[in-house]
Amino acid sequence: MASIQLKNVEKSFGSFVGVKDVSLDIADEEFLVLLGPSGCGKTTTMRMIAGLEHPTGGEISIGGMVVNDIDARDRDVAMVFQGYALYPNMSIYENIRFPLRMRKVPKDEHDSRVRRAAEMVELGPFLDRKPGAMSGGQRQRAALARAIVRQPQVFLMDEPLSNLDAKLRASMRVQIKHMQRDLRITTVYVTHDQIEAMTLADRIVIMNRGVIQQIGTPDEIYSDPANTFVAGFIGSPPMNLIEGKAQDGNFSAPGIHVKCPSSLSGPITLGIRPEDCKIDGTELRGTVYGVEPTGDITYLTVRTGDKHIEVKAARDFRAPIDSSIQIGFDQNRLYFFGQDGMRVREG
Repeated sequence: MASIQLKNVEKSFGSFVGVKDVSLDIADEEFLVLLGPSGCGKTTTMRMIAGLEHPTGGEISIGGMVVNDIDARDRDVAMVFQGYALYPNMSIYENIRFPLRMRKVPKDEHDSRVRRAAEMVELGPFLDRKPGAMSGGQRQRAALARAIVRQPQVFLMDEPLSNLDAKLRASMRVQIKHMQRDLRITTVYVTHDQIEAMTLADRIVIMNRGVIQQIGTPDEIYSDPANTFVAGFIGSPPMNLIEGKAQDGNFSAPGIHVKCPSSLSGPITLGIRPEDCKIDGTELRGTVYGVEPTGDITYLTVRTGDKHIEVKAARDFRAPIDSSIQIGFDQNRLYFFGQDGMRVREG
């Protein structure tokens, strides 16, 4: 298959810079996810890899070959979009077969390749149906099969699950990951959904305003965020970020007092994840603002000053709204960020 390299890639639309100085090495057979909010540059980056957008600066290579001047149709990549883009007048069989016809693959190979691709996404019994007779999940699987049948060097997937309901998205995530492992095809996947990113990716690239914020495995991104943007974007609920002041080895904010590295001084931001908070403790004093039982866990919102702190509590935890409460923090799981938003580390 193929590795992908981006070297100092940029994309401008007039005076607006959509992607700025992106350098990235994607290994052969890797599943890489571009993650970020709308407008962060992730889709533009993927479209430049595909050849649907031309970079205004930098170099893109696929399989060791610079492809800046190579048309999209000649890059040997297959794309799956948010919209299924199936031909409504064709059967699912013919929709999956269509790329083989366009690429002039020998006809005696068509049937076996179509049926193998259909079986991989569990559509074998539905090949005679038209797209209009299929569910949203089945149509998205047909779009995946159409990409699989090409046997490309690279899969590019642009938010392919956004149109599906939550249950179907969970099921399709499993299918996509299993499929990619079976086919061993380098895959770049674009999403704004951090759950998709965490469950699918070998590595995640988090982008904001056209700039890469951090690259790492899901565990690295979650446990070792580089800045407040990453810390506040990853996690459900995301990390609590509390602005305060450090002095003489102590951090303080309204209702909150914790130990911090003695090297820190002045305005900083404390980060603590909801699961690293516990009921009863000495670090935070506040009032109960909200209690949300979900069955397996209870989400607790505590108000202190003008700040809301999210806590993951036991499934049976209950407390009256506006009642006083004290929360403890895991001292080994505290994060500190400077005024520039970047992570401050001891030593």
